[in-house]
Amino acid sequence: MLDLAAQHAAIQPELDEALRHTLHEAAFIQGPAVGEFAQELSDYLGGPHIVPCANGTDALQLALMSLSLPAGAEIIMPAFTYVATLEAAAILGLRPVPVDVRPDTFNLDPAAVEAAITPRTGAIIVVHLFGQCADLPVLLSIGEKYGVPLIEDNAQAIGATCQLADGRRVAAGTAGYAGTTSFFPSKNLGALGDGGALFTQDAARAQLLRQLANHGQTRKYHHEYIGLNSRLDTLQAALLRVKLRHLPAWTARRQRLADQYDSALADVAGLRVPARDPRSTHVFHQYTLIVEEAASGSNRRDELQRFLQERGIPSVVYYPLPNHLQPAYGYLGYRAGQFPVAERLCRTVLSVPIHPTLSDEQVAYVAQTIRQF
Repeated sequence: MLDLAAQHAAIQPELDEALRHTLHEAAFIQGPAVGEFAQELSDYLGGPHIVPCANGTDALQLALMSLSLPAGAEIIMPAFTYVATLEAAAILGLRPVPVDVRPDTFNLDPAAVEAAITPRTGAIIVVHLFGQCADLPVLLSIGEKYGVPLIEDNAQAIGATCQLADGRRVAAGTAGYAGTTSFFPSKNLGALGDGGALFTQDAARAQLLRQLANHGQTRKYHHEYIGLNSRLDTLQAALLRVKLRHLPAWTARRQRLADQYDSALADVAGLRVPARDPRSTHVFHQYTLIVEEAASGSNRRDELQRFLQERGIPSVVYYPLPNHLQPAYGYLGYRAGQFPVAERLCRTVLSVPIHPTLSDEQVAYVAQTIRQF
């Protein structure tokens, strides 16, 4: 699904130099590259404060910790997403409240979010899934209406932008109370290990987040809060600085490949190419198809996946089981059928290869094979 070896080979001298320089400096924790990367990422995203941390799940947890919510406060989030979004809330003693998503963009359904708000709601976590912004204009207005902060999980949409209700165009992750991201190696901007960051437009909030990520201290051995030990190490920051320089070109390549897929697959019966919200750009962390279910009840998605595998084409189901039906979250009391869109997507979505080193010929082969099926 992603050829990291080929991607890195094209920039190997730059990566080697970053490694050599970091080894020479020997400042492996909180070295200069961490701050330099944070500033460069801020510039790329239009100027928010950047708080690097150890991984994307920590970023979500830190954002929630900064709210100082009471135990049991409800956190609204999509039923169709990676489990880390629920995990970050549950580990803090907060109550995940999954809600259904839209059948076209796979992102949070604003009507479902508003219906789920109660006096116990502490936050809304919106996930910009697969590389496209959720309905930020409406979700932000819902948060403002009820006085509920909006946290943006931007692990899959770094570099995407969205037009807000007032006409401003903002980078994904920078419009709400705080944004979070992951630098897991497979992300559009991936480290060579773990890493994450938070974004915020508020300087005081950024300082609190930095403090929480550093054992709750502002100066050594003086701890004002219970915090985490969550740091982006210097080596990963140095390597991310290199990769950030190439991210615009990599994103443009993903978008061109998505256009090629769209053109080749748009007229295939029983198949839906990814919907695109005209207010958002799409950076295509995944190119995710919907394979409509057969009238007979057979799962055409699984049949297509086997067909592709037999012809040497990888594909992945993101995600095979909705979060409200995960055994670990059975204590929440949800049942099958409560979030029908999310459950149907789990039966019908299939992501096919899309990455910057994929060739036009490879995309044509994937599309031709799908059409053959």
